[in-house]
Amino acid sequence: MADESLPTPRQLHLKERASDEFRAFLVIFLYLWVVFGLLSIHKSLVLSQRHLDYPEHAFAIINAFIFAKVLLIGEHFHLGTRFNHRPLIYPILHKCFVFTMVLICFHIVESVLVGVWHGNTIANSFPPILGGSLKGILSVGVMCFVVLLPFFAFREIGRVMGRRELSALIFTRRGSDPRLTLSGRP
Repeated sequence: MADESLPTPRQLHLKERASDEFRAFLVIFLYLWVVFGLLSIHKSLVLSQRHLDYPEHAFAIINAFIFAKVLLIGEHFHLGTRFNHRPLIYPILHKCFVFTMVLICFHIVESVLVGVWHGNTIANSFPPILGGSLKGILSVGVMCFVVLLPFFAFREIGRVMGRRELSALIFTRRGSDPRLTLSGRP
């Protein structure tokens, strides 16, 4: 008779997938939280505020949470995978561009919905950082693109060489001989 307290292979597979998804979400969330937090500090400094704007930092946490989920959903729908079989620079740049567009569009929709919820018109609900001008949209787009570069660079390198190998390369102490390469040979 089988022990009913032991998980079945299907339950293990589901638990492993849930654990992997949570870890992926957590990494994206933490990265975006740091980025949005830094942008909030920068905004405070640019506006010559003497203290940190705590509601702005709470908004950074909420946005990081929402945008992390948007990025995960985009990855599940295979957005930006067009150049996955080309040299790494192509998928990295392509994913940065695609997800910059996704995040800007999502930010606009989010701002309009929040504004309408608070009784504003759709036109008055557009995000003020975009300024309604091409210059504002382009500047936010360039910042978002540059912020996503290291994120997608590490994701793509991990996809190609394996996430565990990349993690080991970054976080594991290597031998004492600094002349050794990744292959272990001089």
